Amino acid sequence: MKHILSLVLMLLNGVTIVSNSAPVNGVSKVKTTPESNVILSADFENDSPLKGWSGVAMLDTGYKSVHSMRIESKPGGHGTALDFILPIDKLRGCLVIVSAMVRAENVSKPPQSWNGIKLMMPITTPGSTVYPQGKVGVGTFDWMRVSCAVRVPMDATSASLHLGLEEVTGTVWFDNVRVVVARRAAAITRKKNAGPLFKGHNLPRLRGTMISPNITPESLRTLGKEWNANVLRWQLIRSNTSGSDNYEKWLDGELTKLDKALPLCRRYGLLVVVDLHSPPGGAASAGGYMAADADMFSDKTCQTRFVEVWQRIARRYKGVKGIWGFDLANEPIETSLTEGLDDWPGLAQRAALAIHKIDKTRTLIVEAAYGANPDGFSVLAPIDIPNVVYSVHMYLPHTFTHQGVFGPSKPFSYPGDIDGKIWDRAQLEKALEPVIAFQKRYGVHIYVGEFSAIRWAPDDSAYRYLKDLLDIFEQHGWDWTYHAFREWDGWSVEHGSDRADTTPSKIPTTREKLLRSWYIKNRK
Repeated sequence: MKHILSLVLMLLNGVTIVSNSAPVNGVSKVKTTPESNVILSADFENDSPLKGWSGVAMLDTGYKSVHSMRIESKPGGHGTALDFILPIDKLRGCLVIVSAMVRAENVSKPPQSWNGIKLMMPITTPGSTVYPQGKVGVGTFDWMRVSCAVRVPMDATSASLHLGLEEVTGTVWFDNVRVVVARRAAAITRKKNAGPLFKGHNLPRLRGTMISPNITPESLRTLGKEWNANVLRWQLIRSNTSGSDNYEKWLDGELTKLDKALPLCRRYGLLVVVDLHSPPGGAASAGGYMAADADMFSDKTCQTRFVEVWQRIARRYKGVKGIWGFDLANEPIETSLTEGLDDWPGLAQRAALAIHKIDKTRTLIVEAAYGANPDGFSVLAPIDIPNVVYSVHMYLPHTFTHQGVFGPSKPFSYPGDIDGKIWDRAQLEKALEPVIAFQKRYGVHIYVGEFSAIRWAPDDSAYRYLKDLLDIFEQHGWDWTYHAFREWDGWSVEHGSDRADTTPSKIPTTREKLLRSWYIKNRK
């Protein structure tokens, strides 16, 4: 009943809702007319232009039109925004483009990168809520188009459009707001793998860590010899903004580091995952993290270079022993997908085919196009090529795992009430259900490329969180690499729970003991 009422409100609001065809075998059938893809279109020009929007806004002069929606945020508040309920049954499993014309006046600098002008589409699933949003500037600017590409999980329970200002002051205008389905949930014809499960190795399990590309020989010896890890995830990560013209020079330098480390990795029984953490087009953040989606889904040249980079890496390491697989791109997010370019599955398929023309034996690792989050597996289809392992990153709930990372925050313990939900082992498994279902449906191998919890979580909570996660990974037969070993002390299991103490603990922490209790089971 609530869903029907929301649709009625949308129709009364002058917002265009176009029905899609009925699902066939649980998958929406694609219509040939473009109108079948339009979920919402609002230009605020009818008699009741703001009906259906919850929040406070005013009408003002629009973009080449009479009306737009104006939202103001004054000093002393936390911002203001409007919300619009979207018909989730028409969005599940789809790639959706959210767009609007936006202009701004005197919008202040946001305290965090995710604050500011919001063109956002919050999506709730049984395991979590995600907040994909378009990238918008600050200050004063004239009308410009802002868009955001969003993959809606198959198990999503609700979605809404969220427009406004968050933790900033100023004025923003929105016009020509649209939500359009760019790719429907395609009928997947691939059957479950009937043969032996492909893992890319013949060991019972791979258990290890991510590492810094500047790791020392002694640390490699400690990880492989003393701790008995048998895999590491080697980040090709670019931590500066030297510009795309220097990408090849940077890449060559990083691969040279890897070349020098590979003999040591083989000596200590460490298989290597080559992780392209910084694809062409990535942009550095303050923390040095290279976003995988900065230009890769809006620039054809970046997509071409992405394939060429993997051809270059494949040639360089053809026949080289000790490499388990190529992780094609770290946490891909199609926030700015441009019409006519490949989405992530299409681009991954292109790169995979190019690699296998050079080296058919190499294992390929593909992350879900939702920042590698578990929810992404509900919209992921296997790529049509052999020798593929699928990778997930697990940091849910982020409020717990990243508490205090980006600024002061309320302390949260695990297990316990986090963001109004009880998080325990059962809830962790529920959050990972899309990955579990994907594994069972297609008979593929799962690799947990990253997981962690900040070391200063109260009352040794990080240990309990990691213990439950590892029990789940092991139960389902997944390989895994902890984030991270001798990189940043916040994630270090060798450091204690006192945030102010940045020196390694003199006695092993409970988190270090936990990892090593699993590593000792490893075969080389």
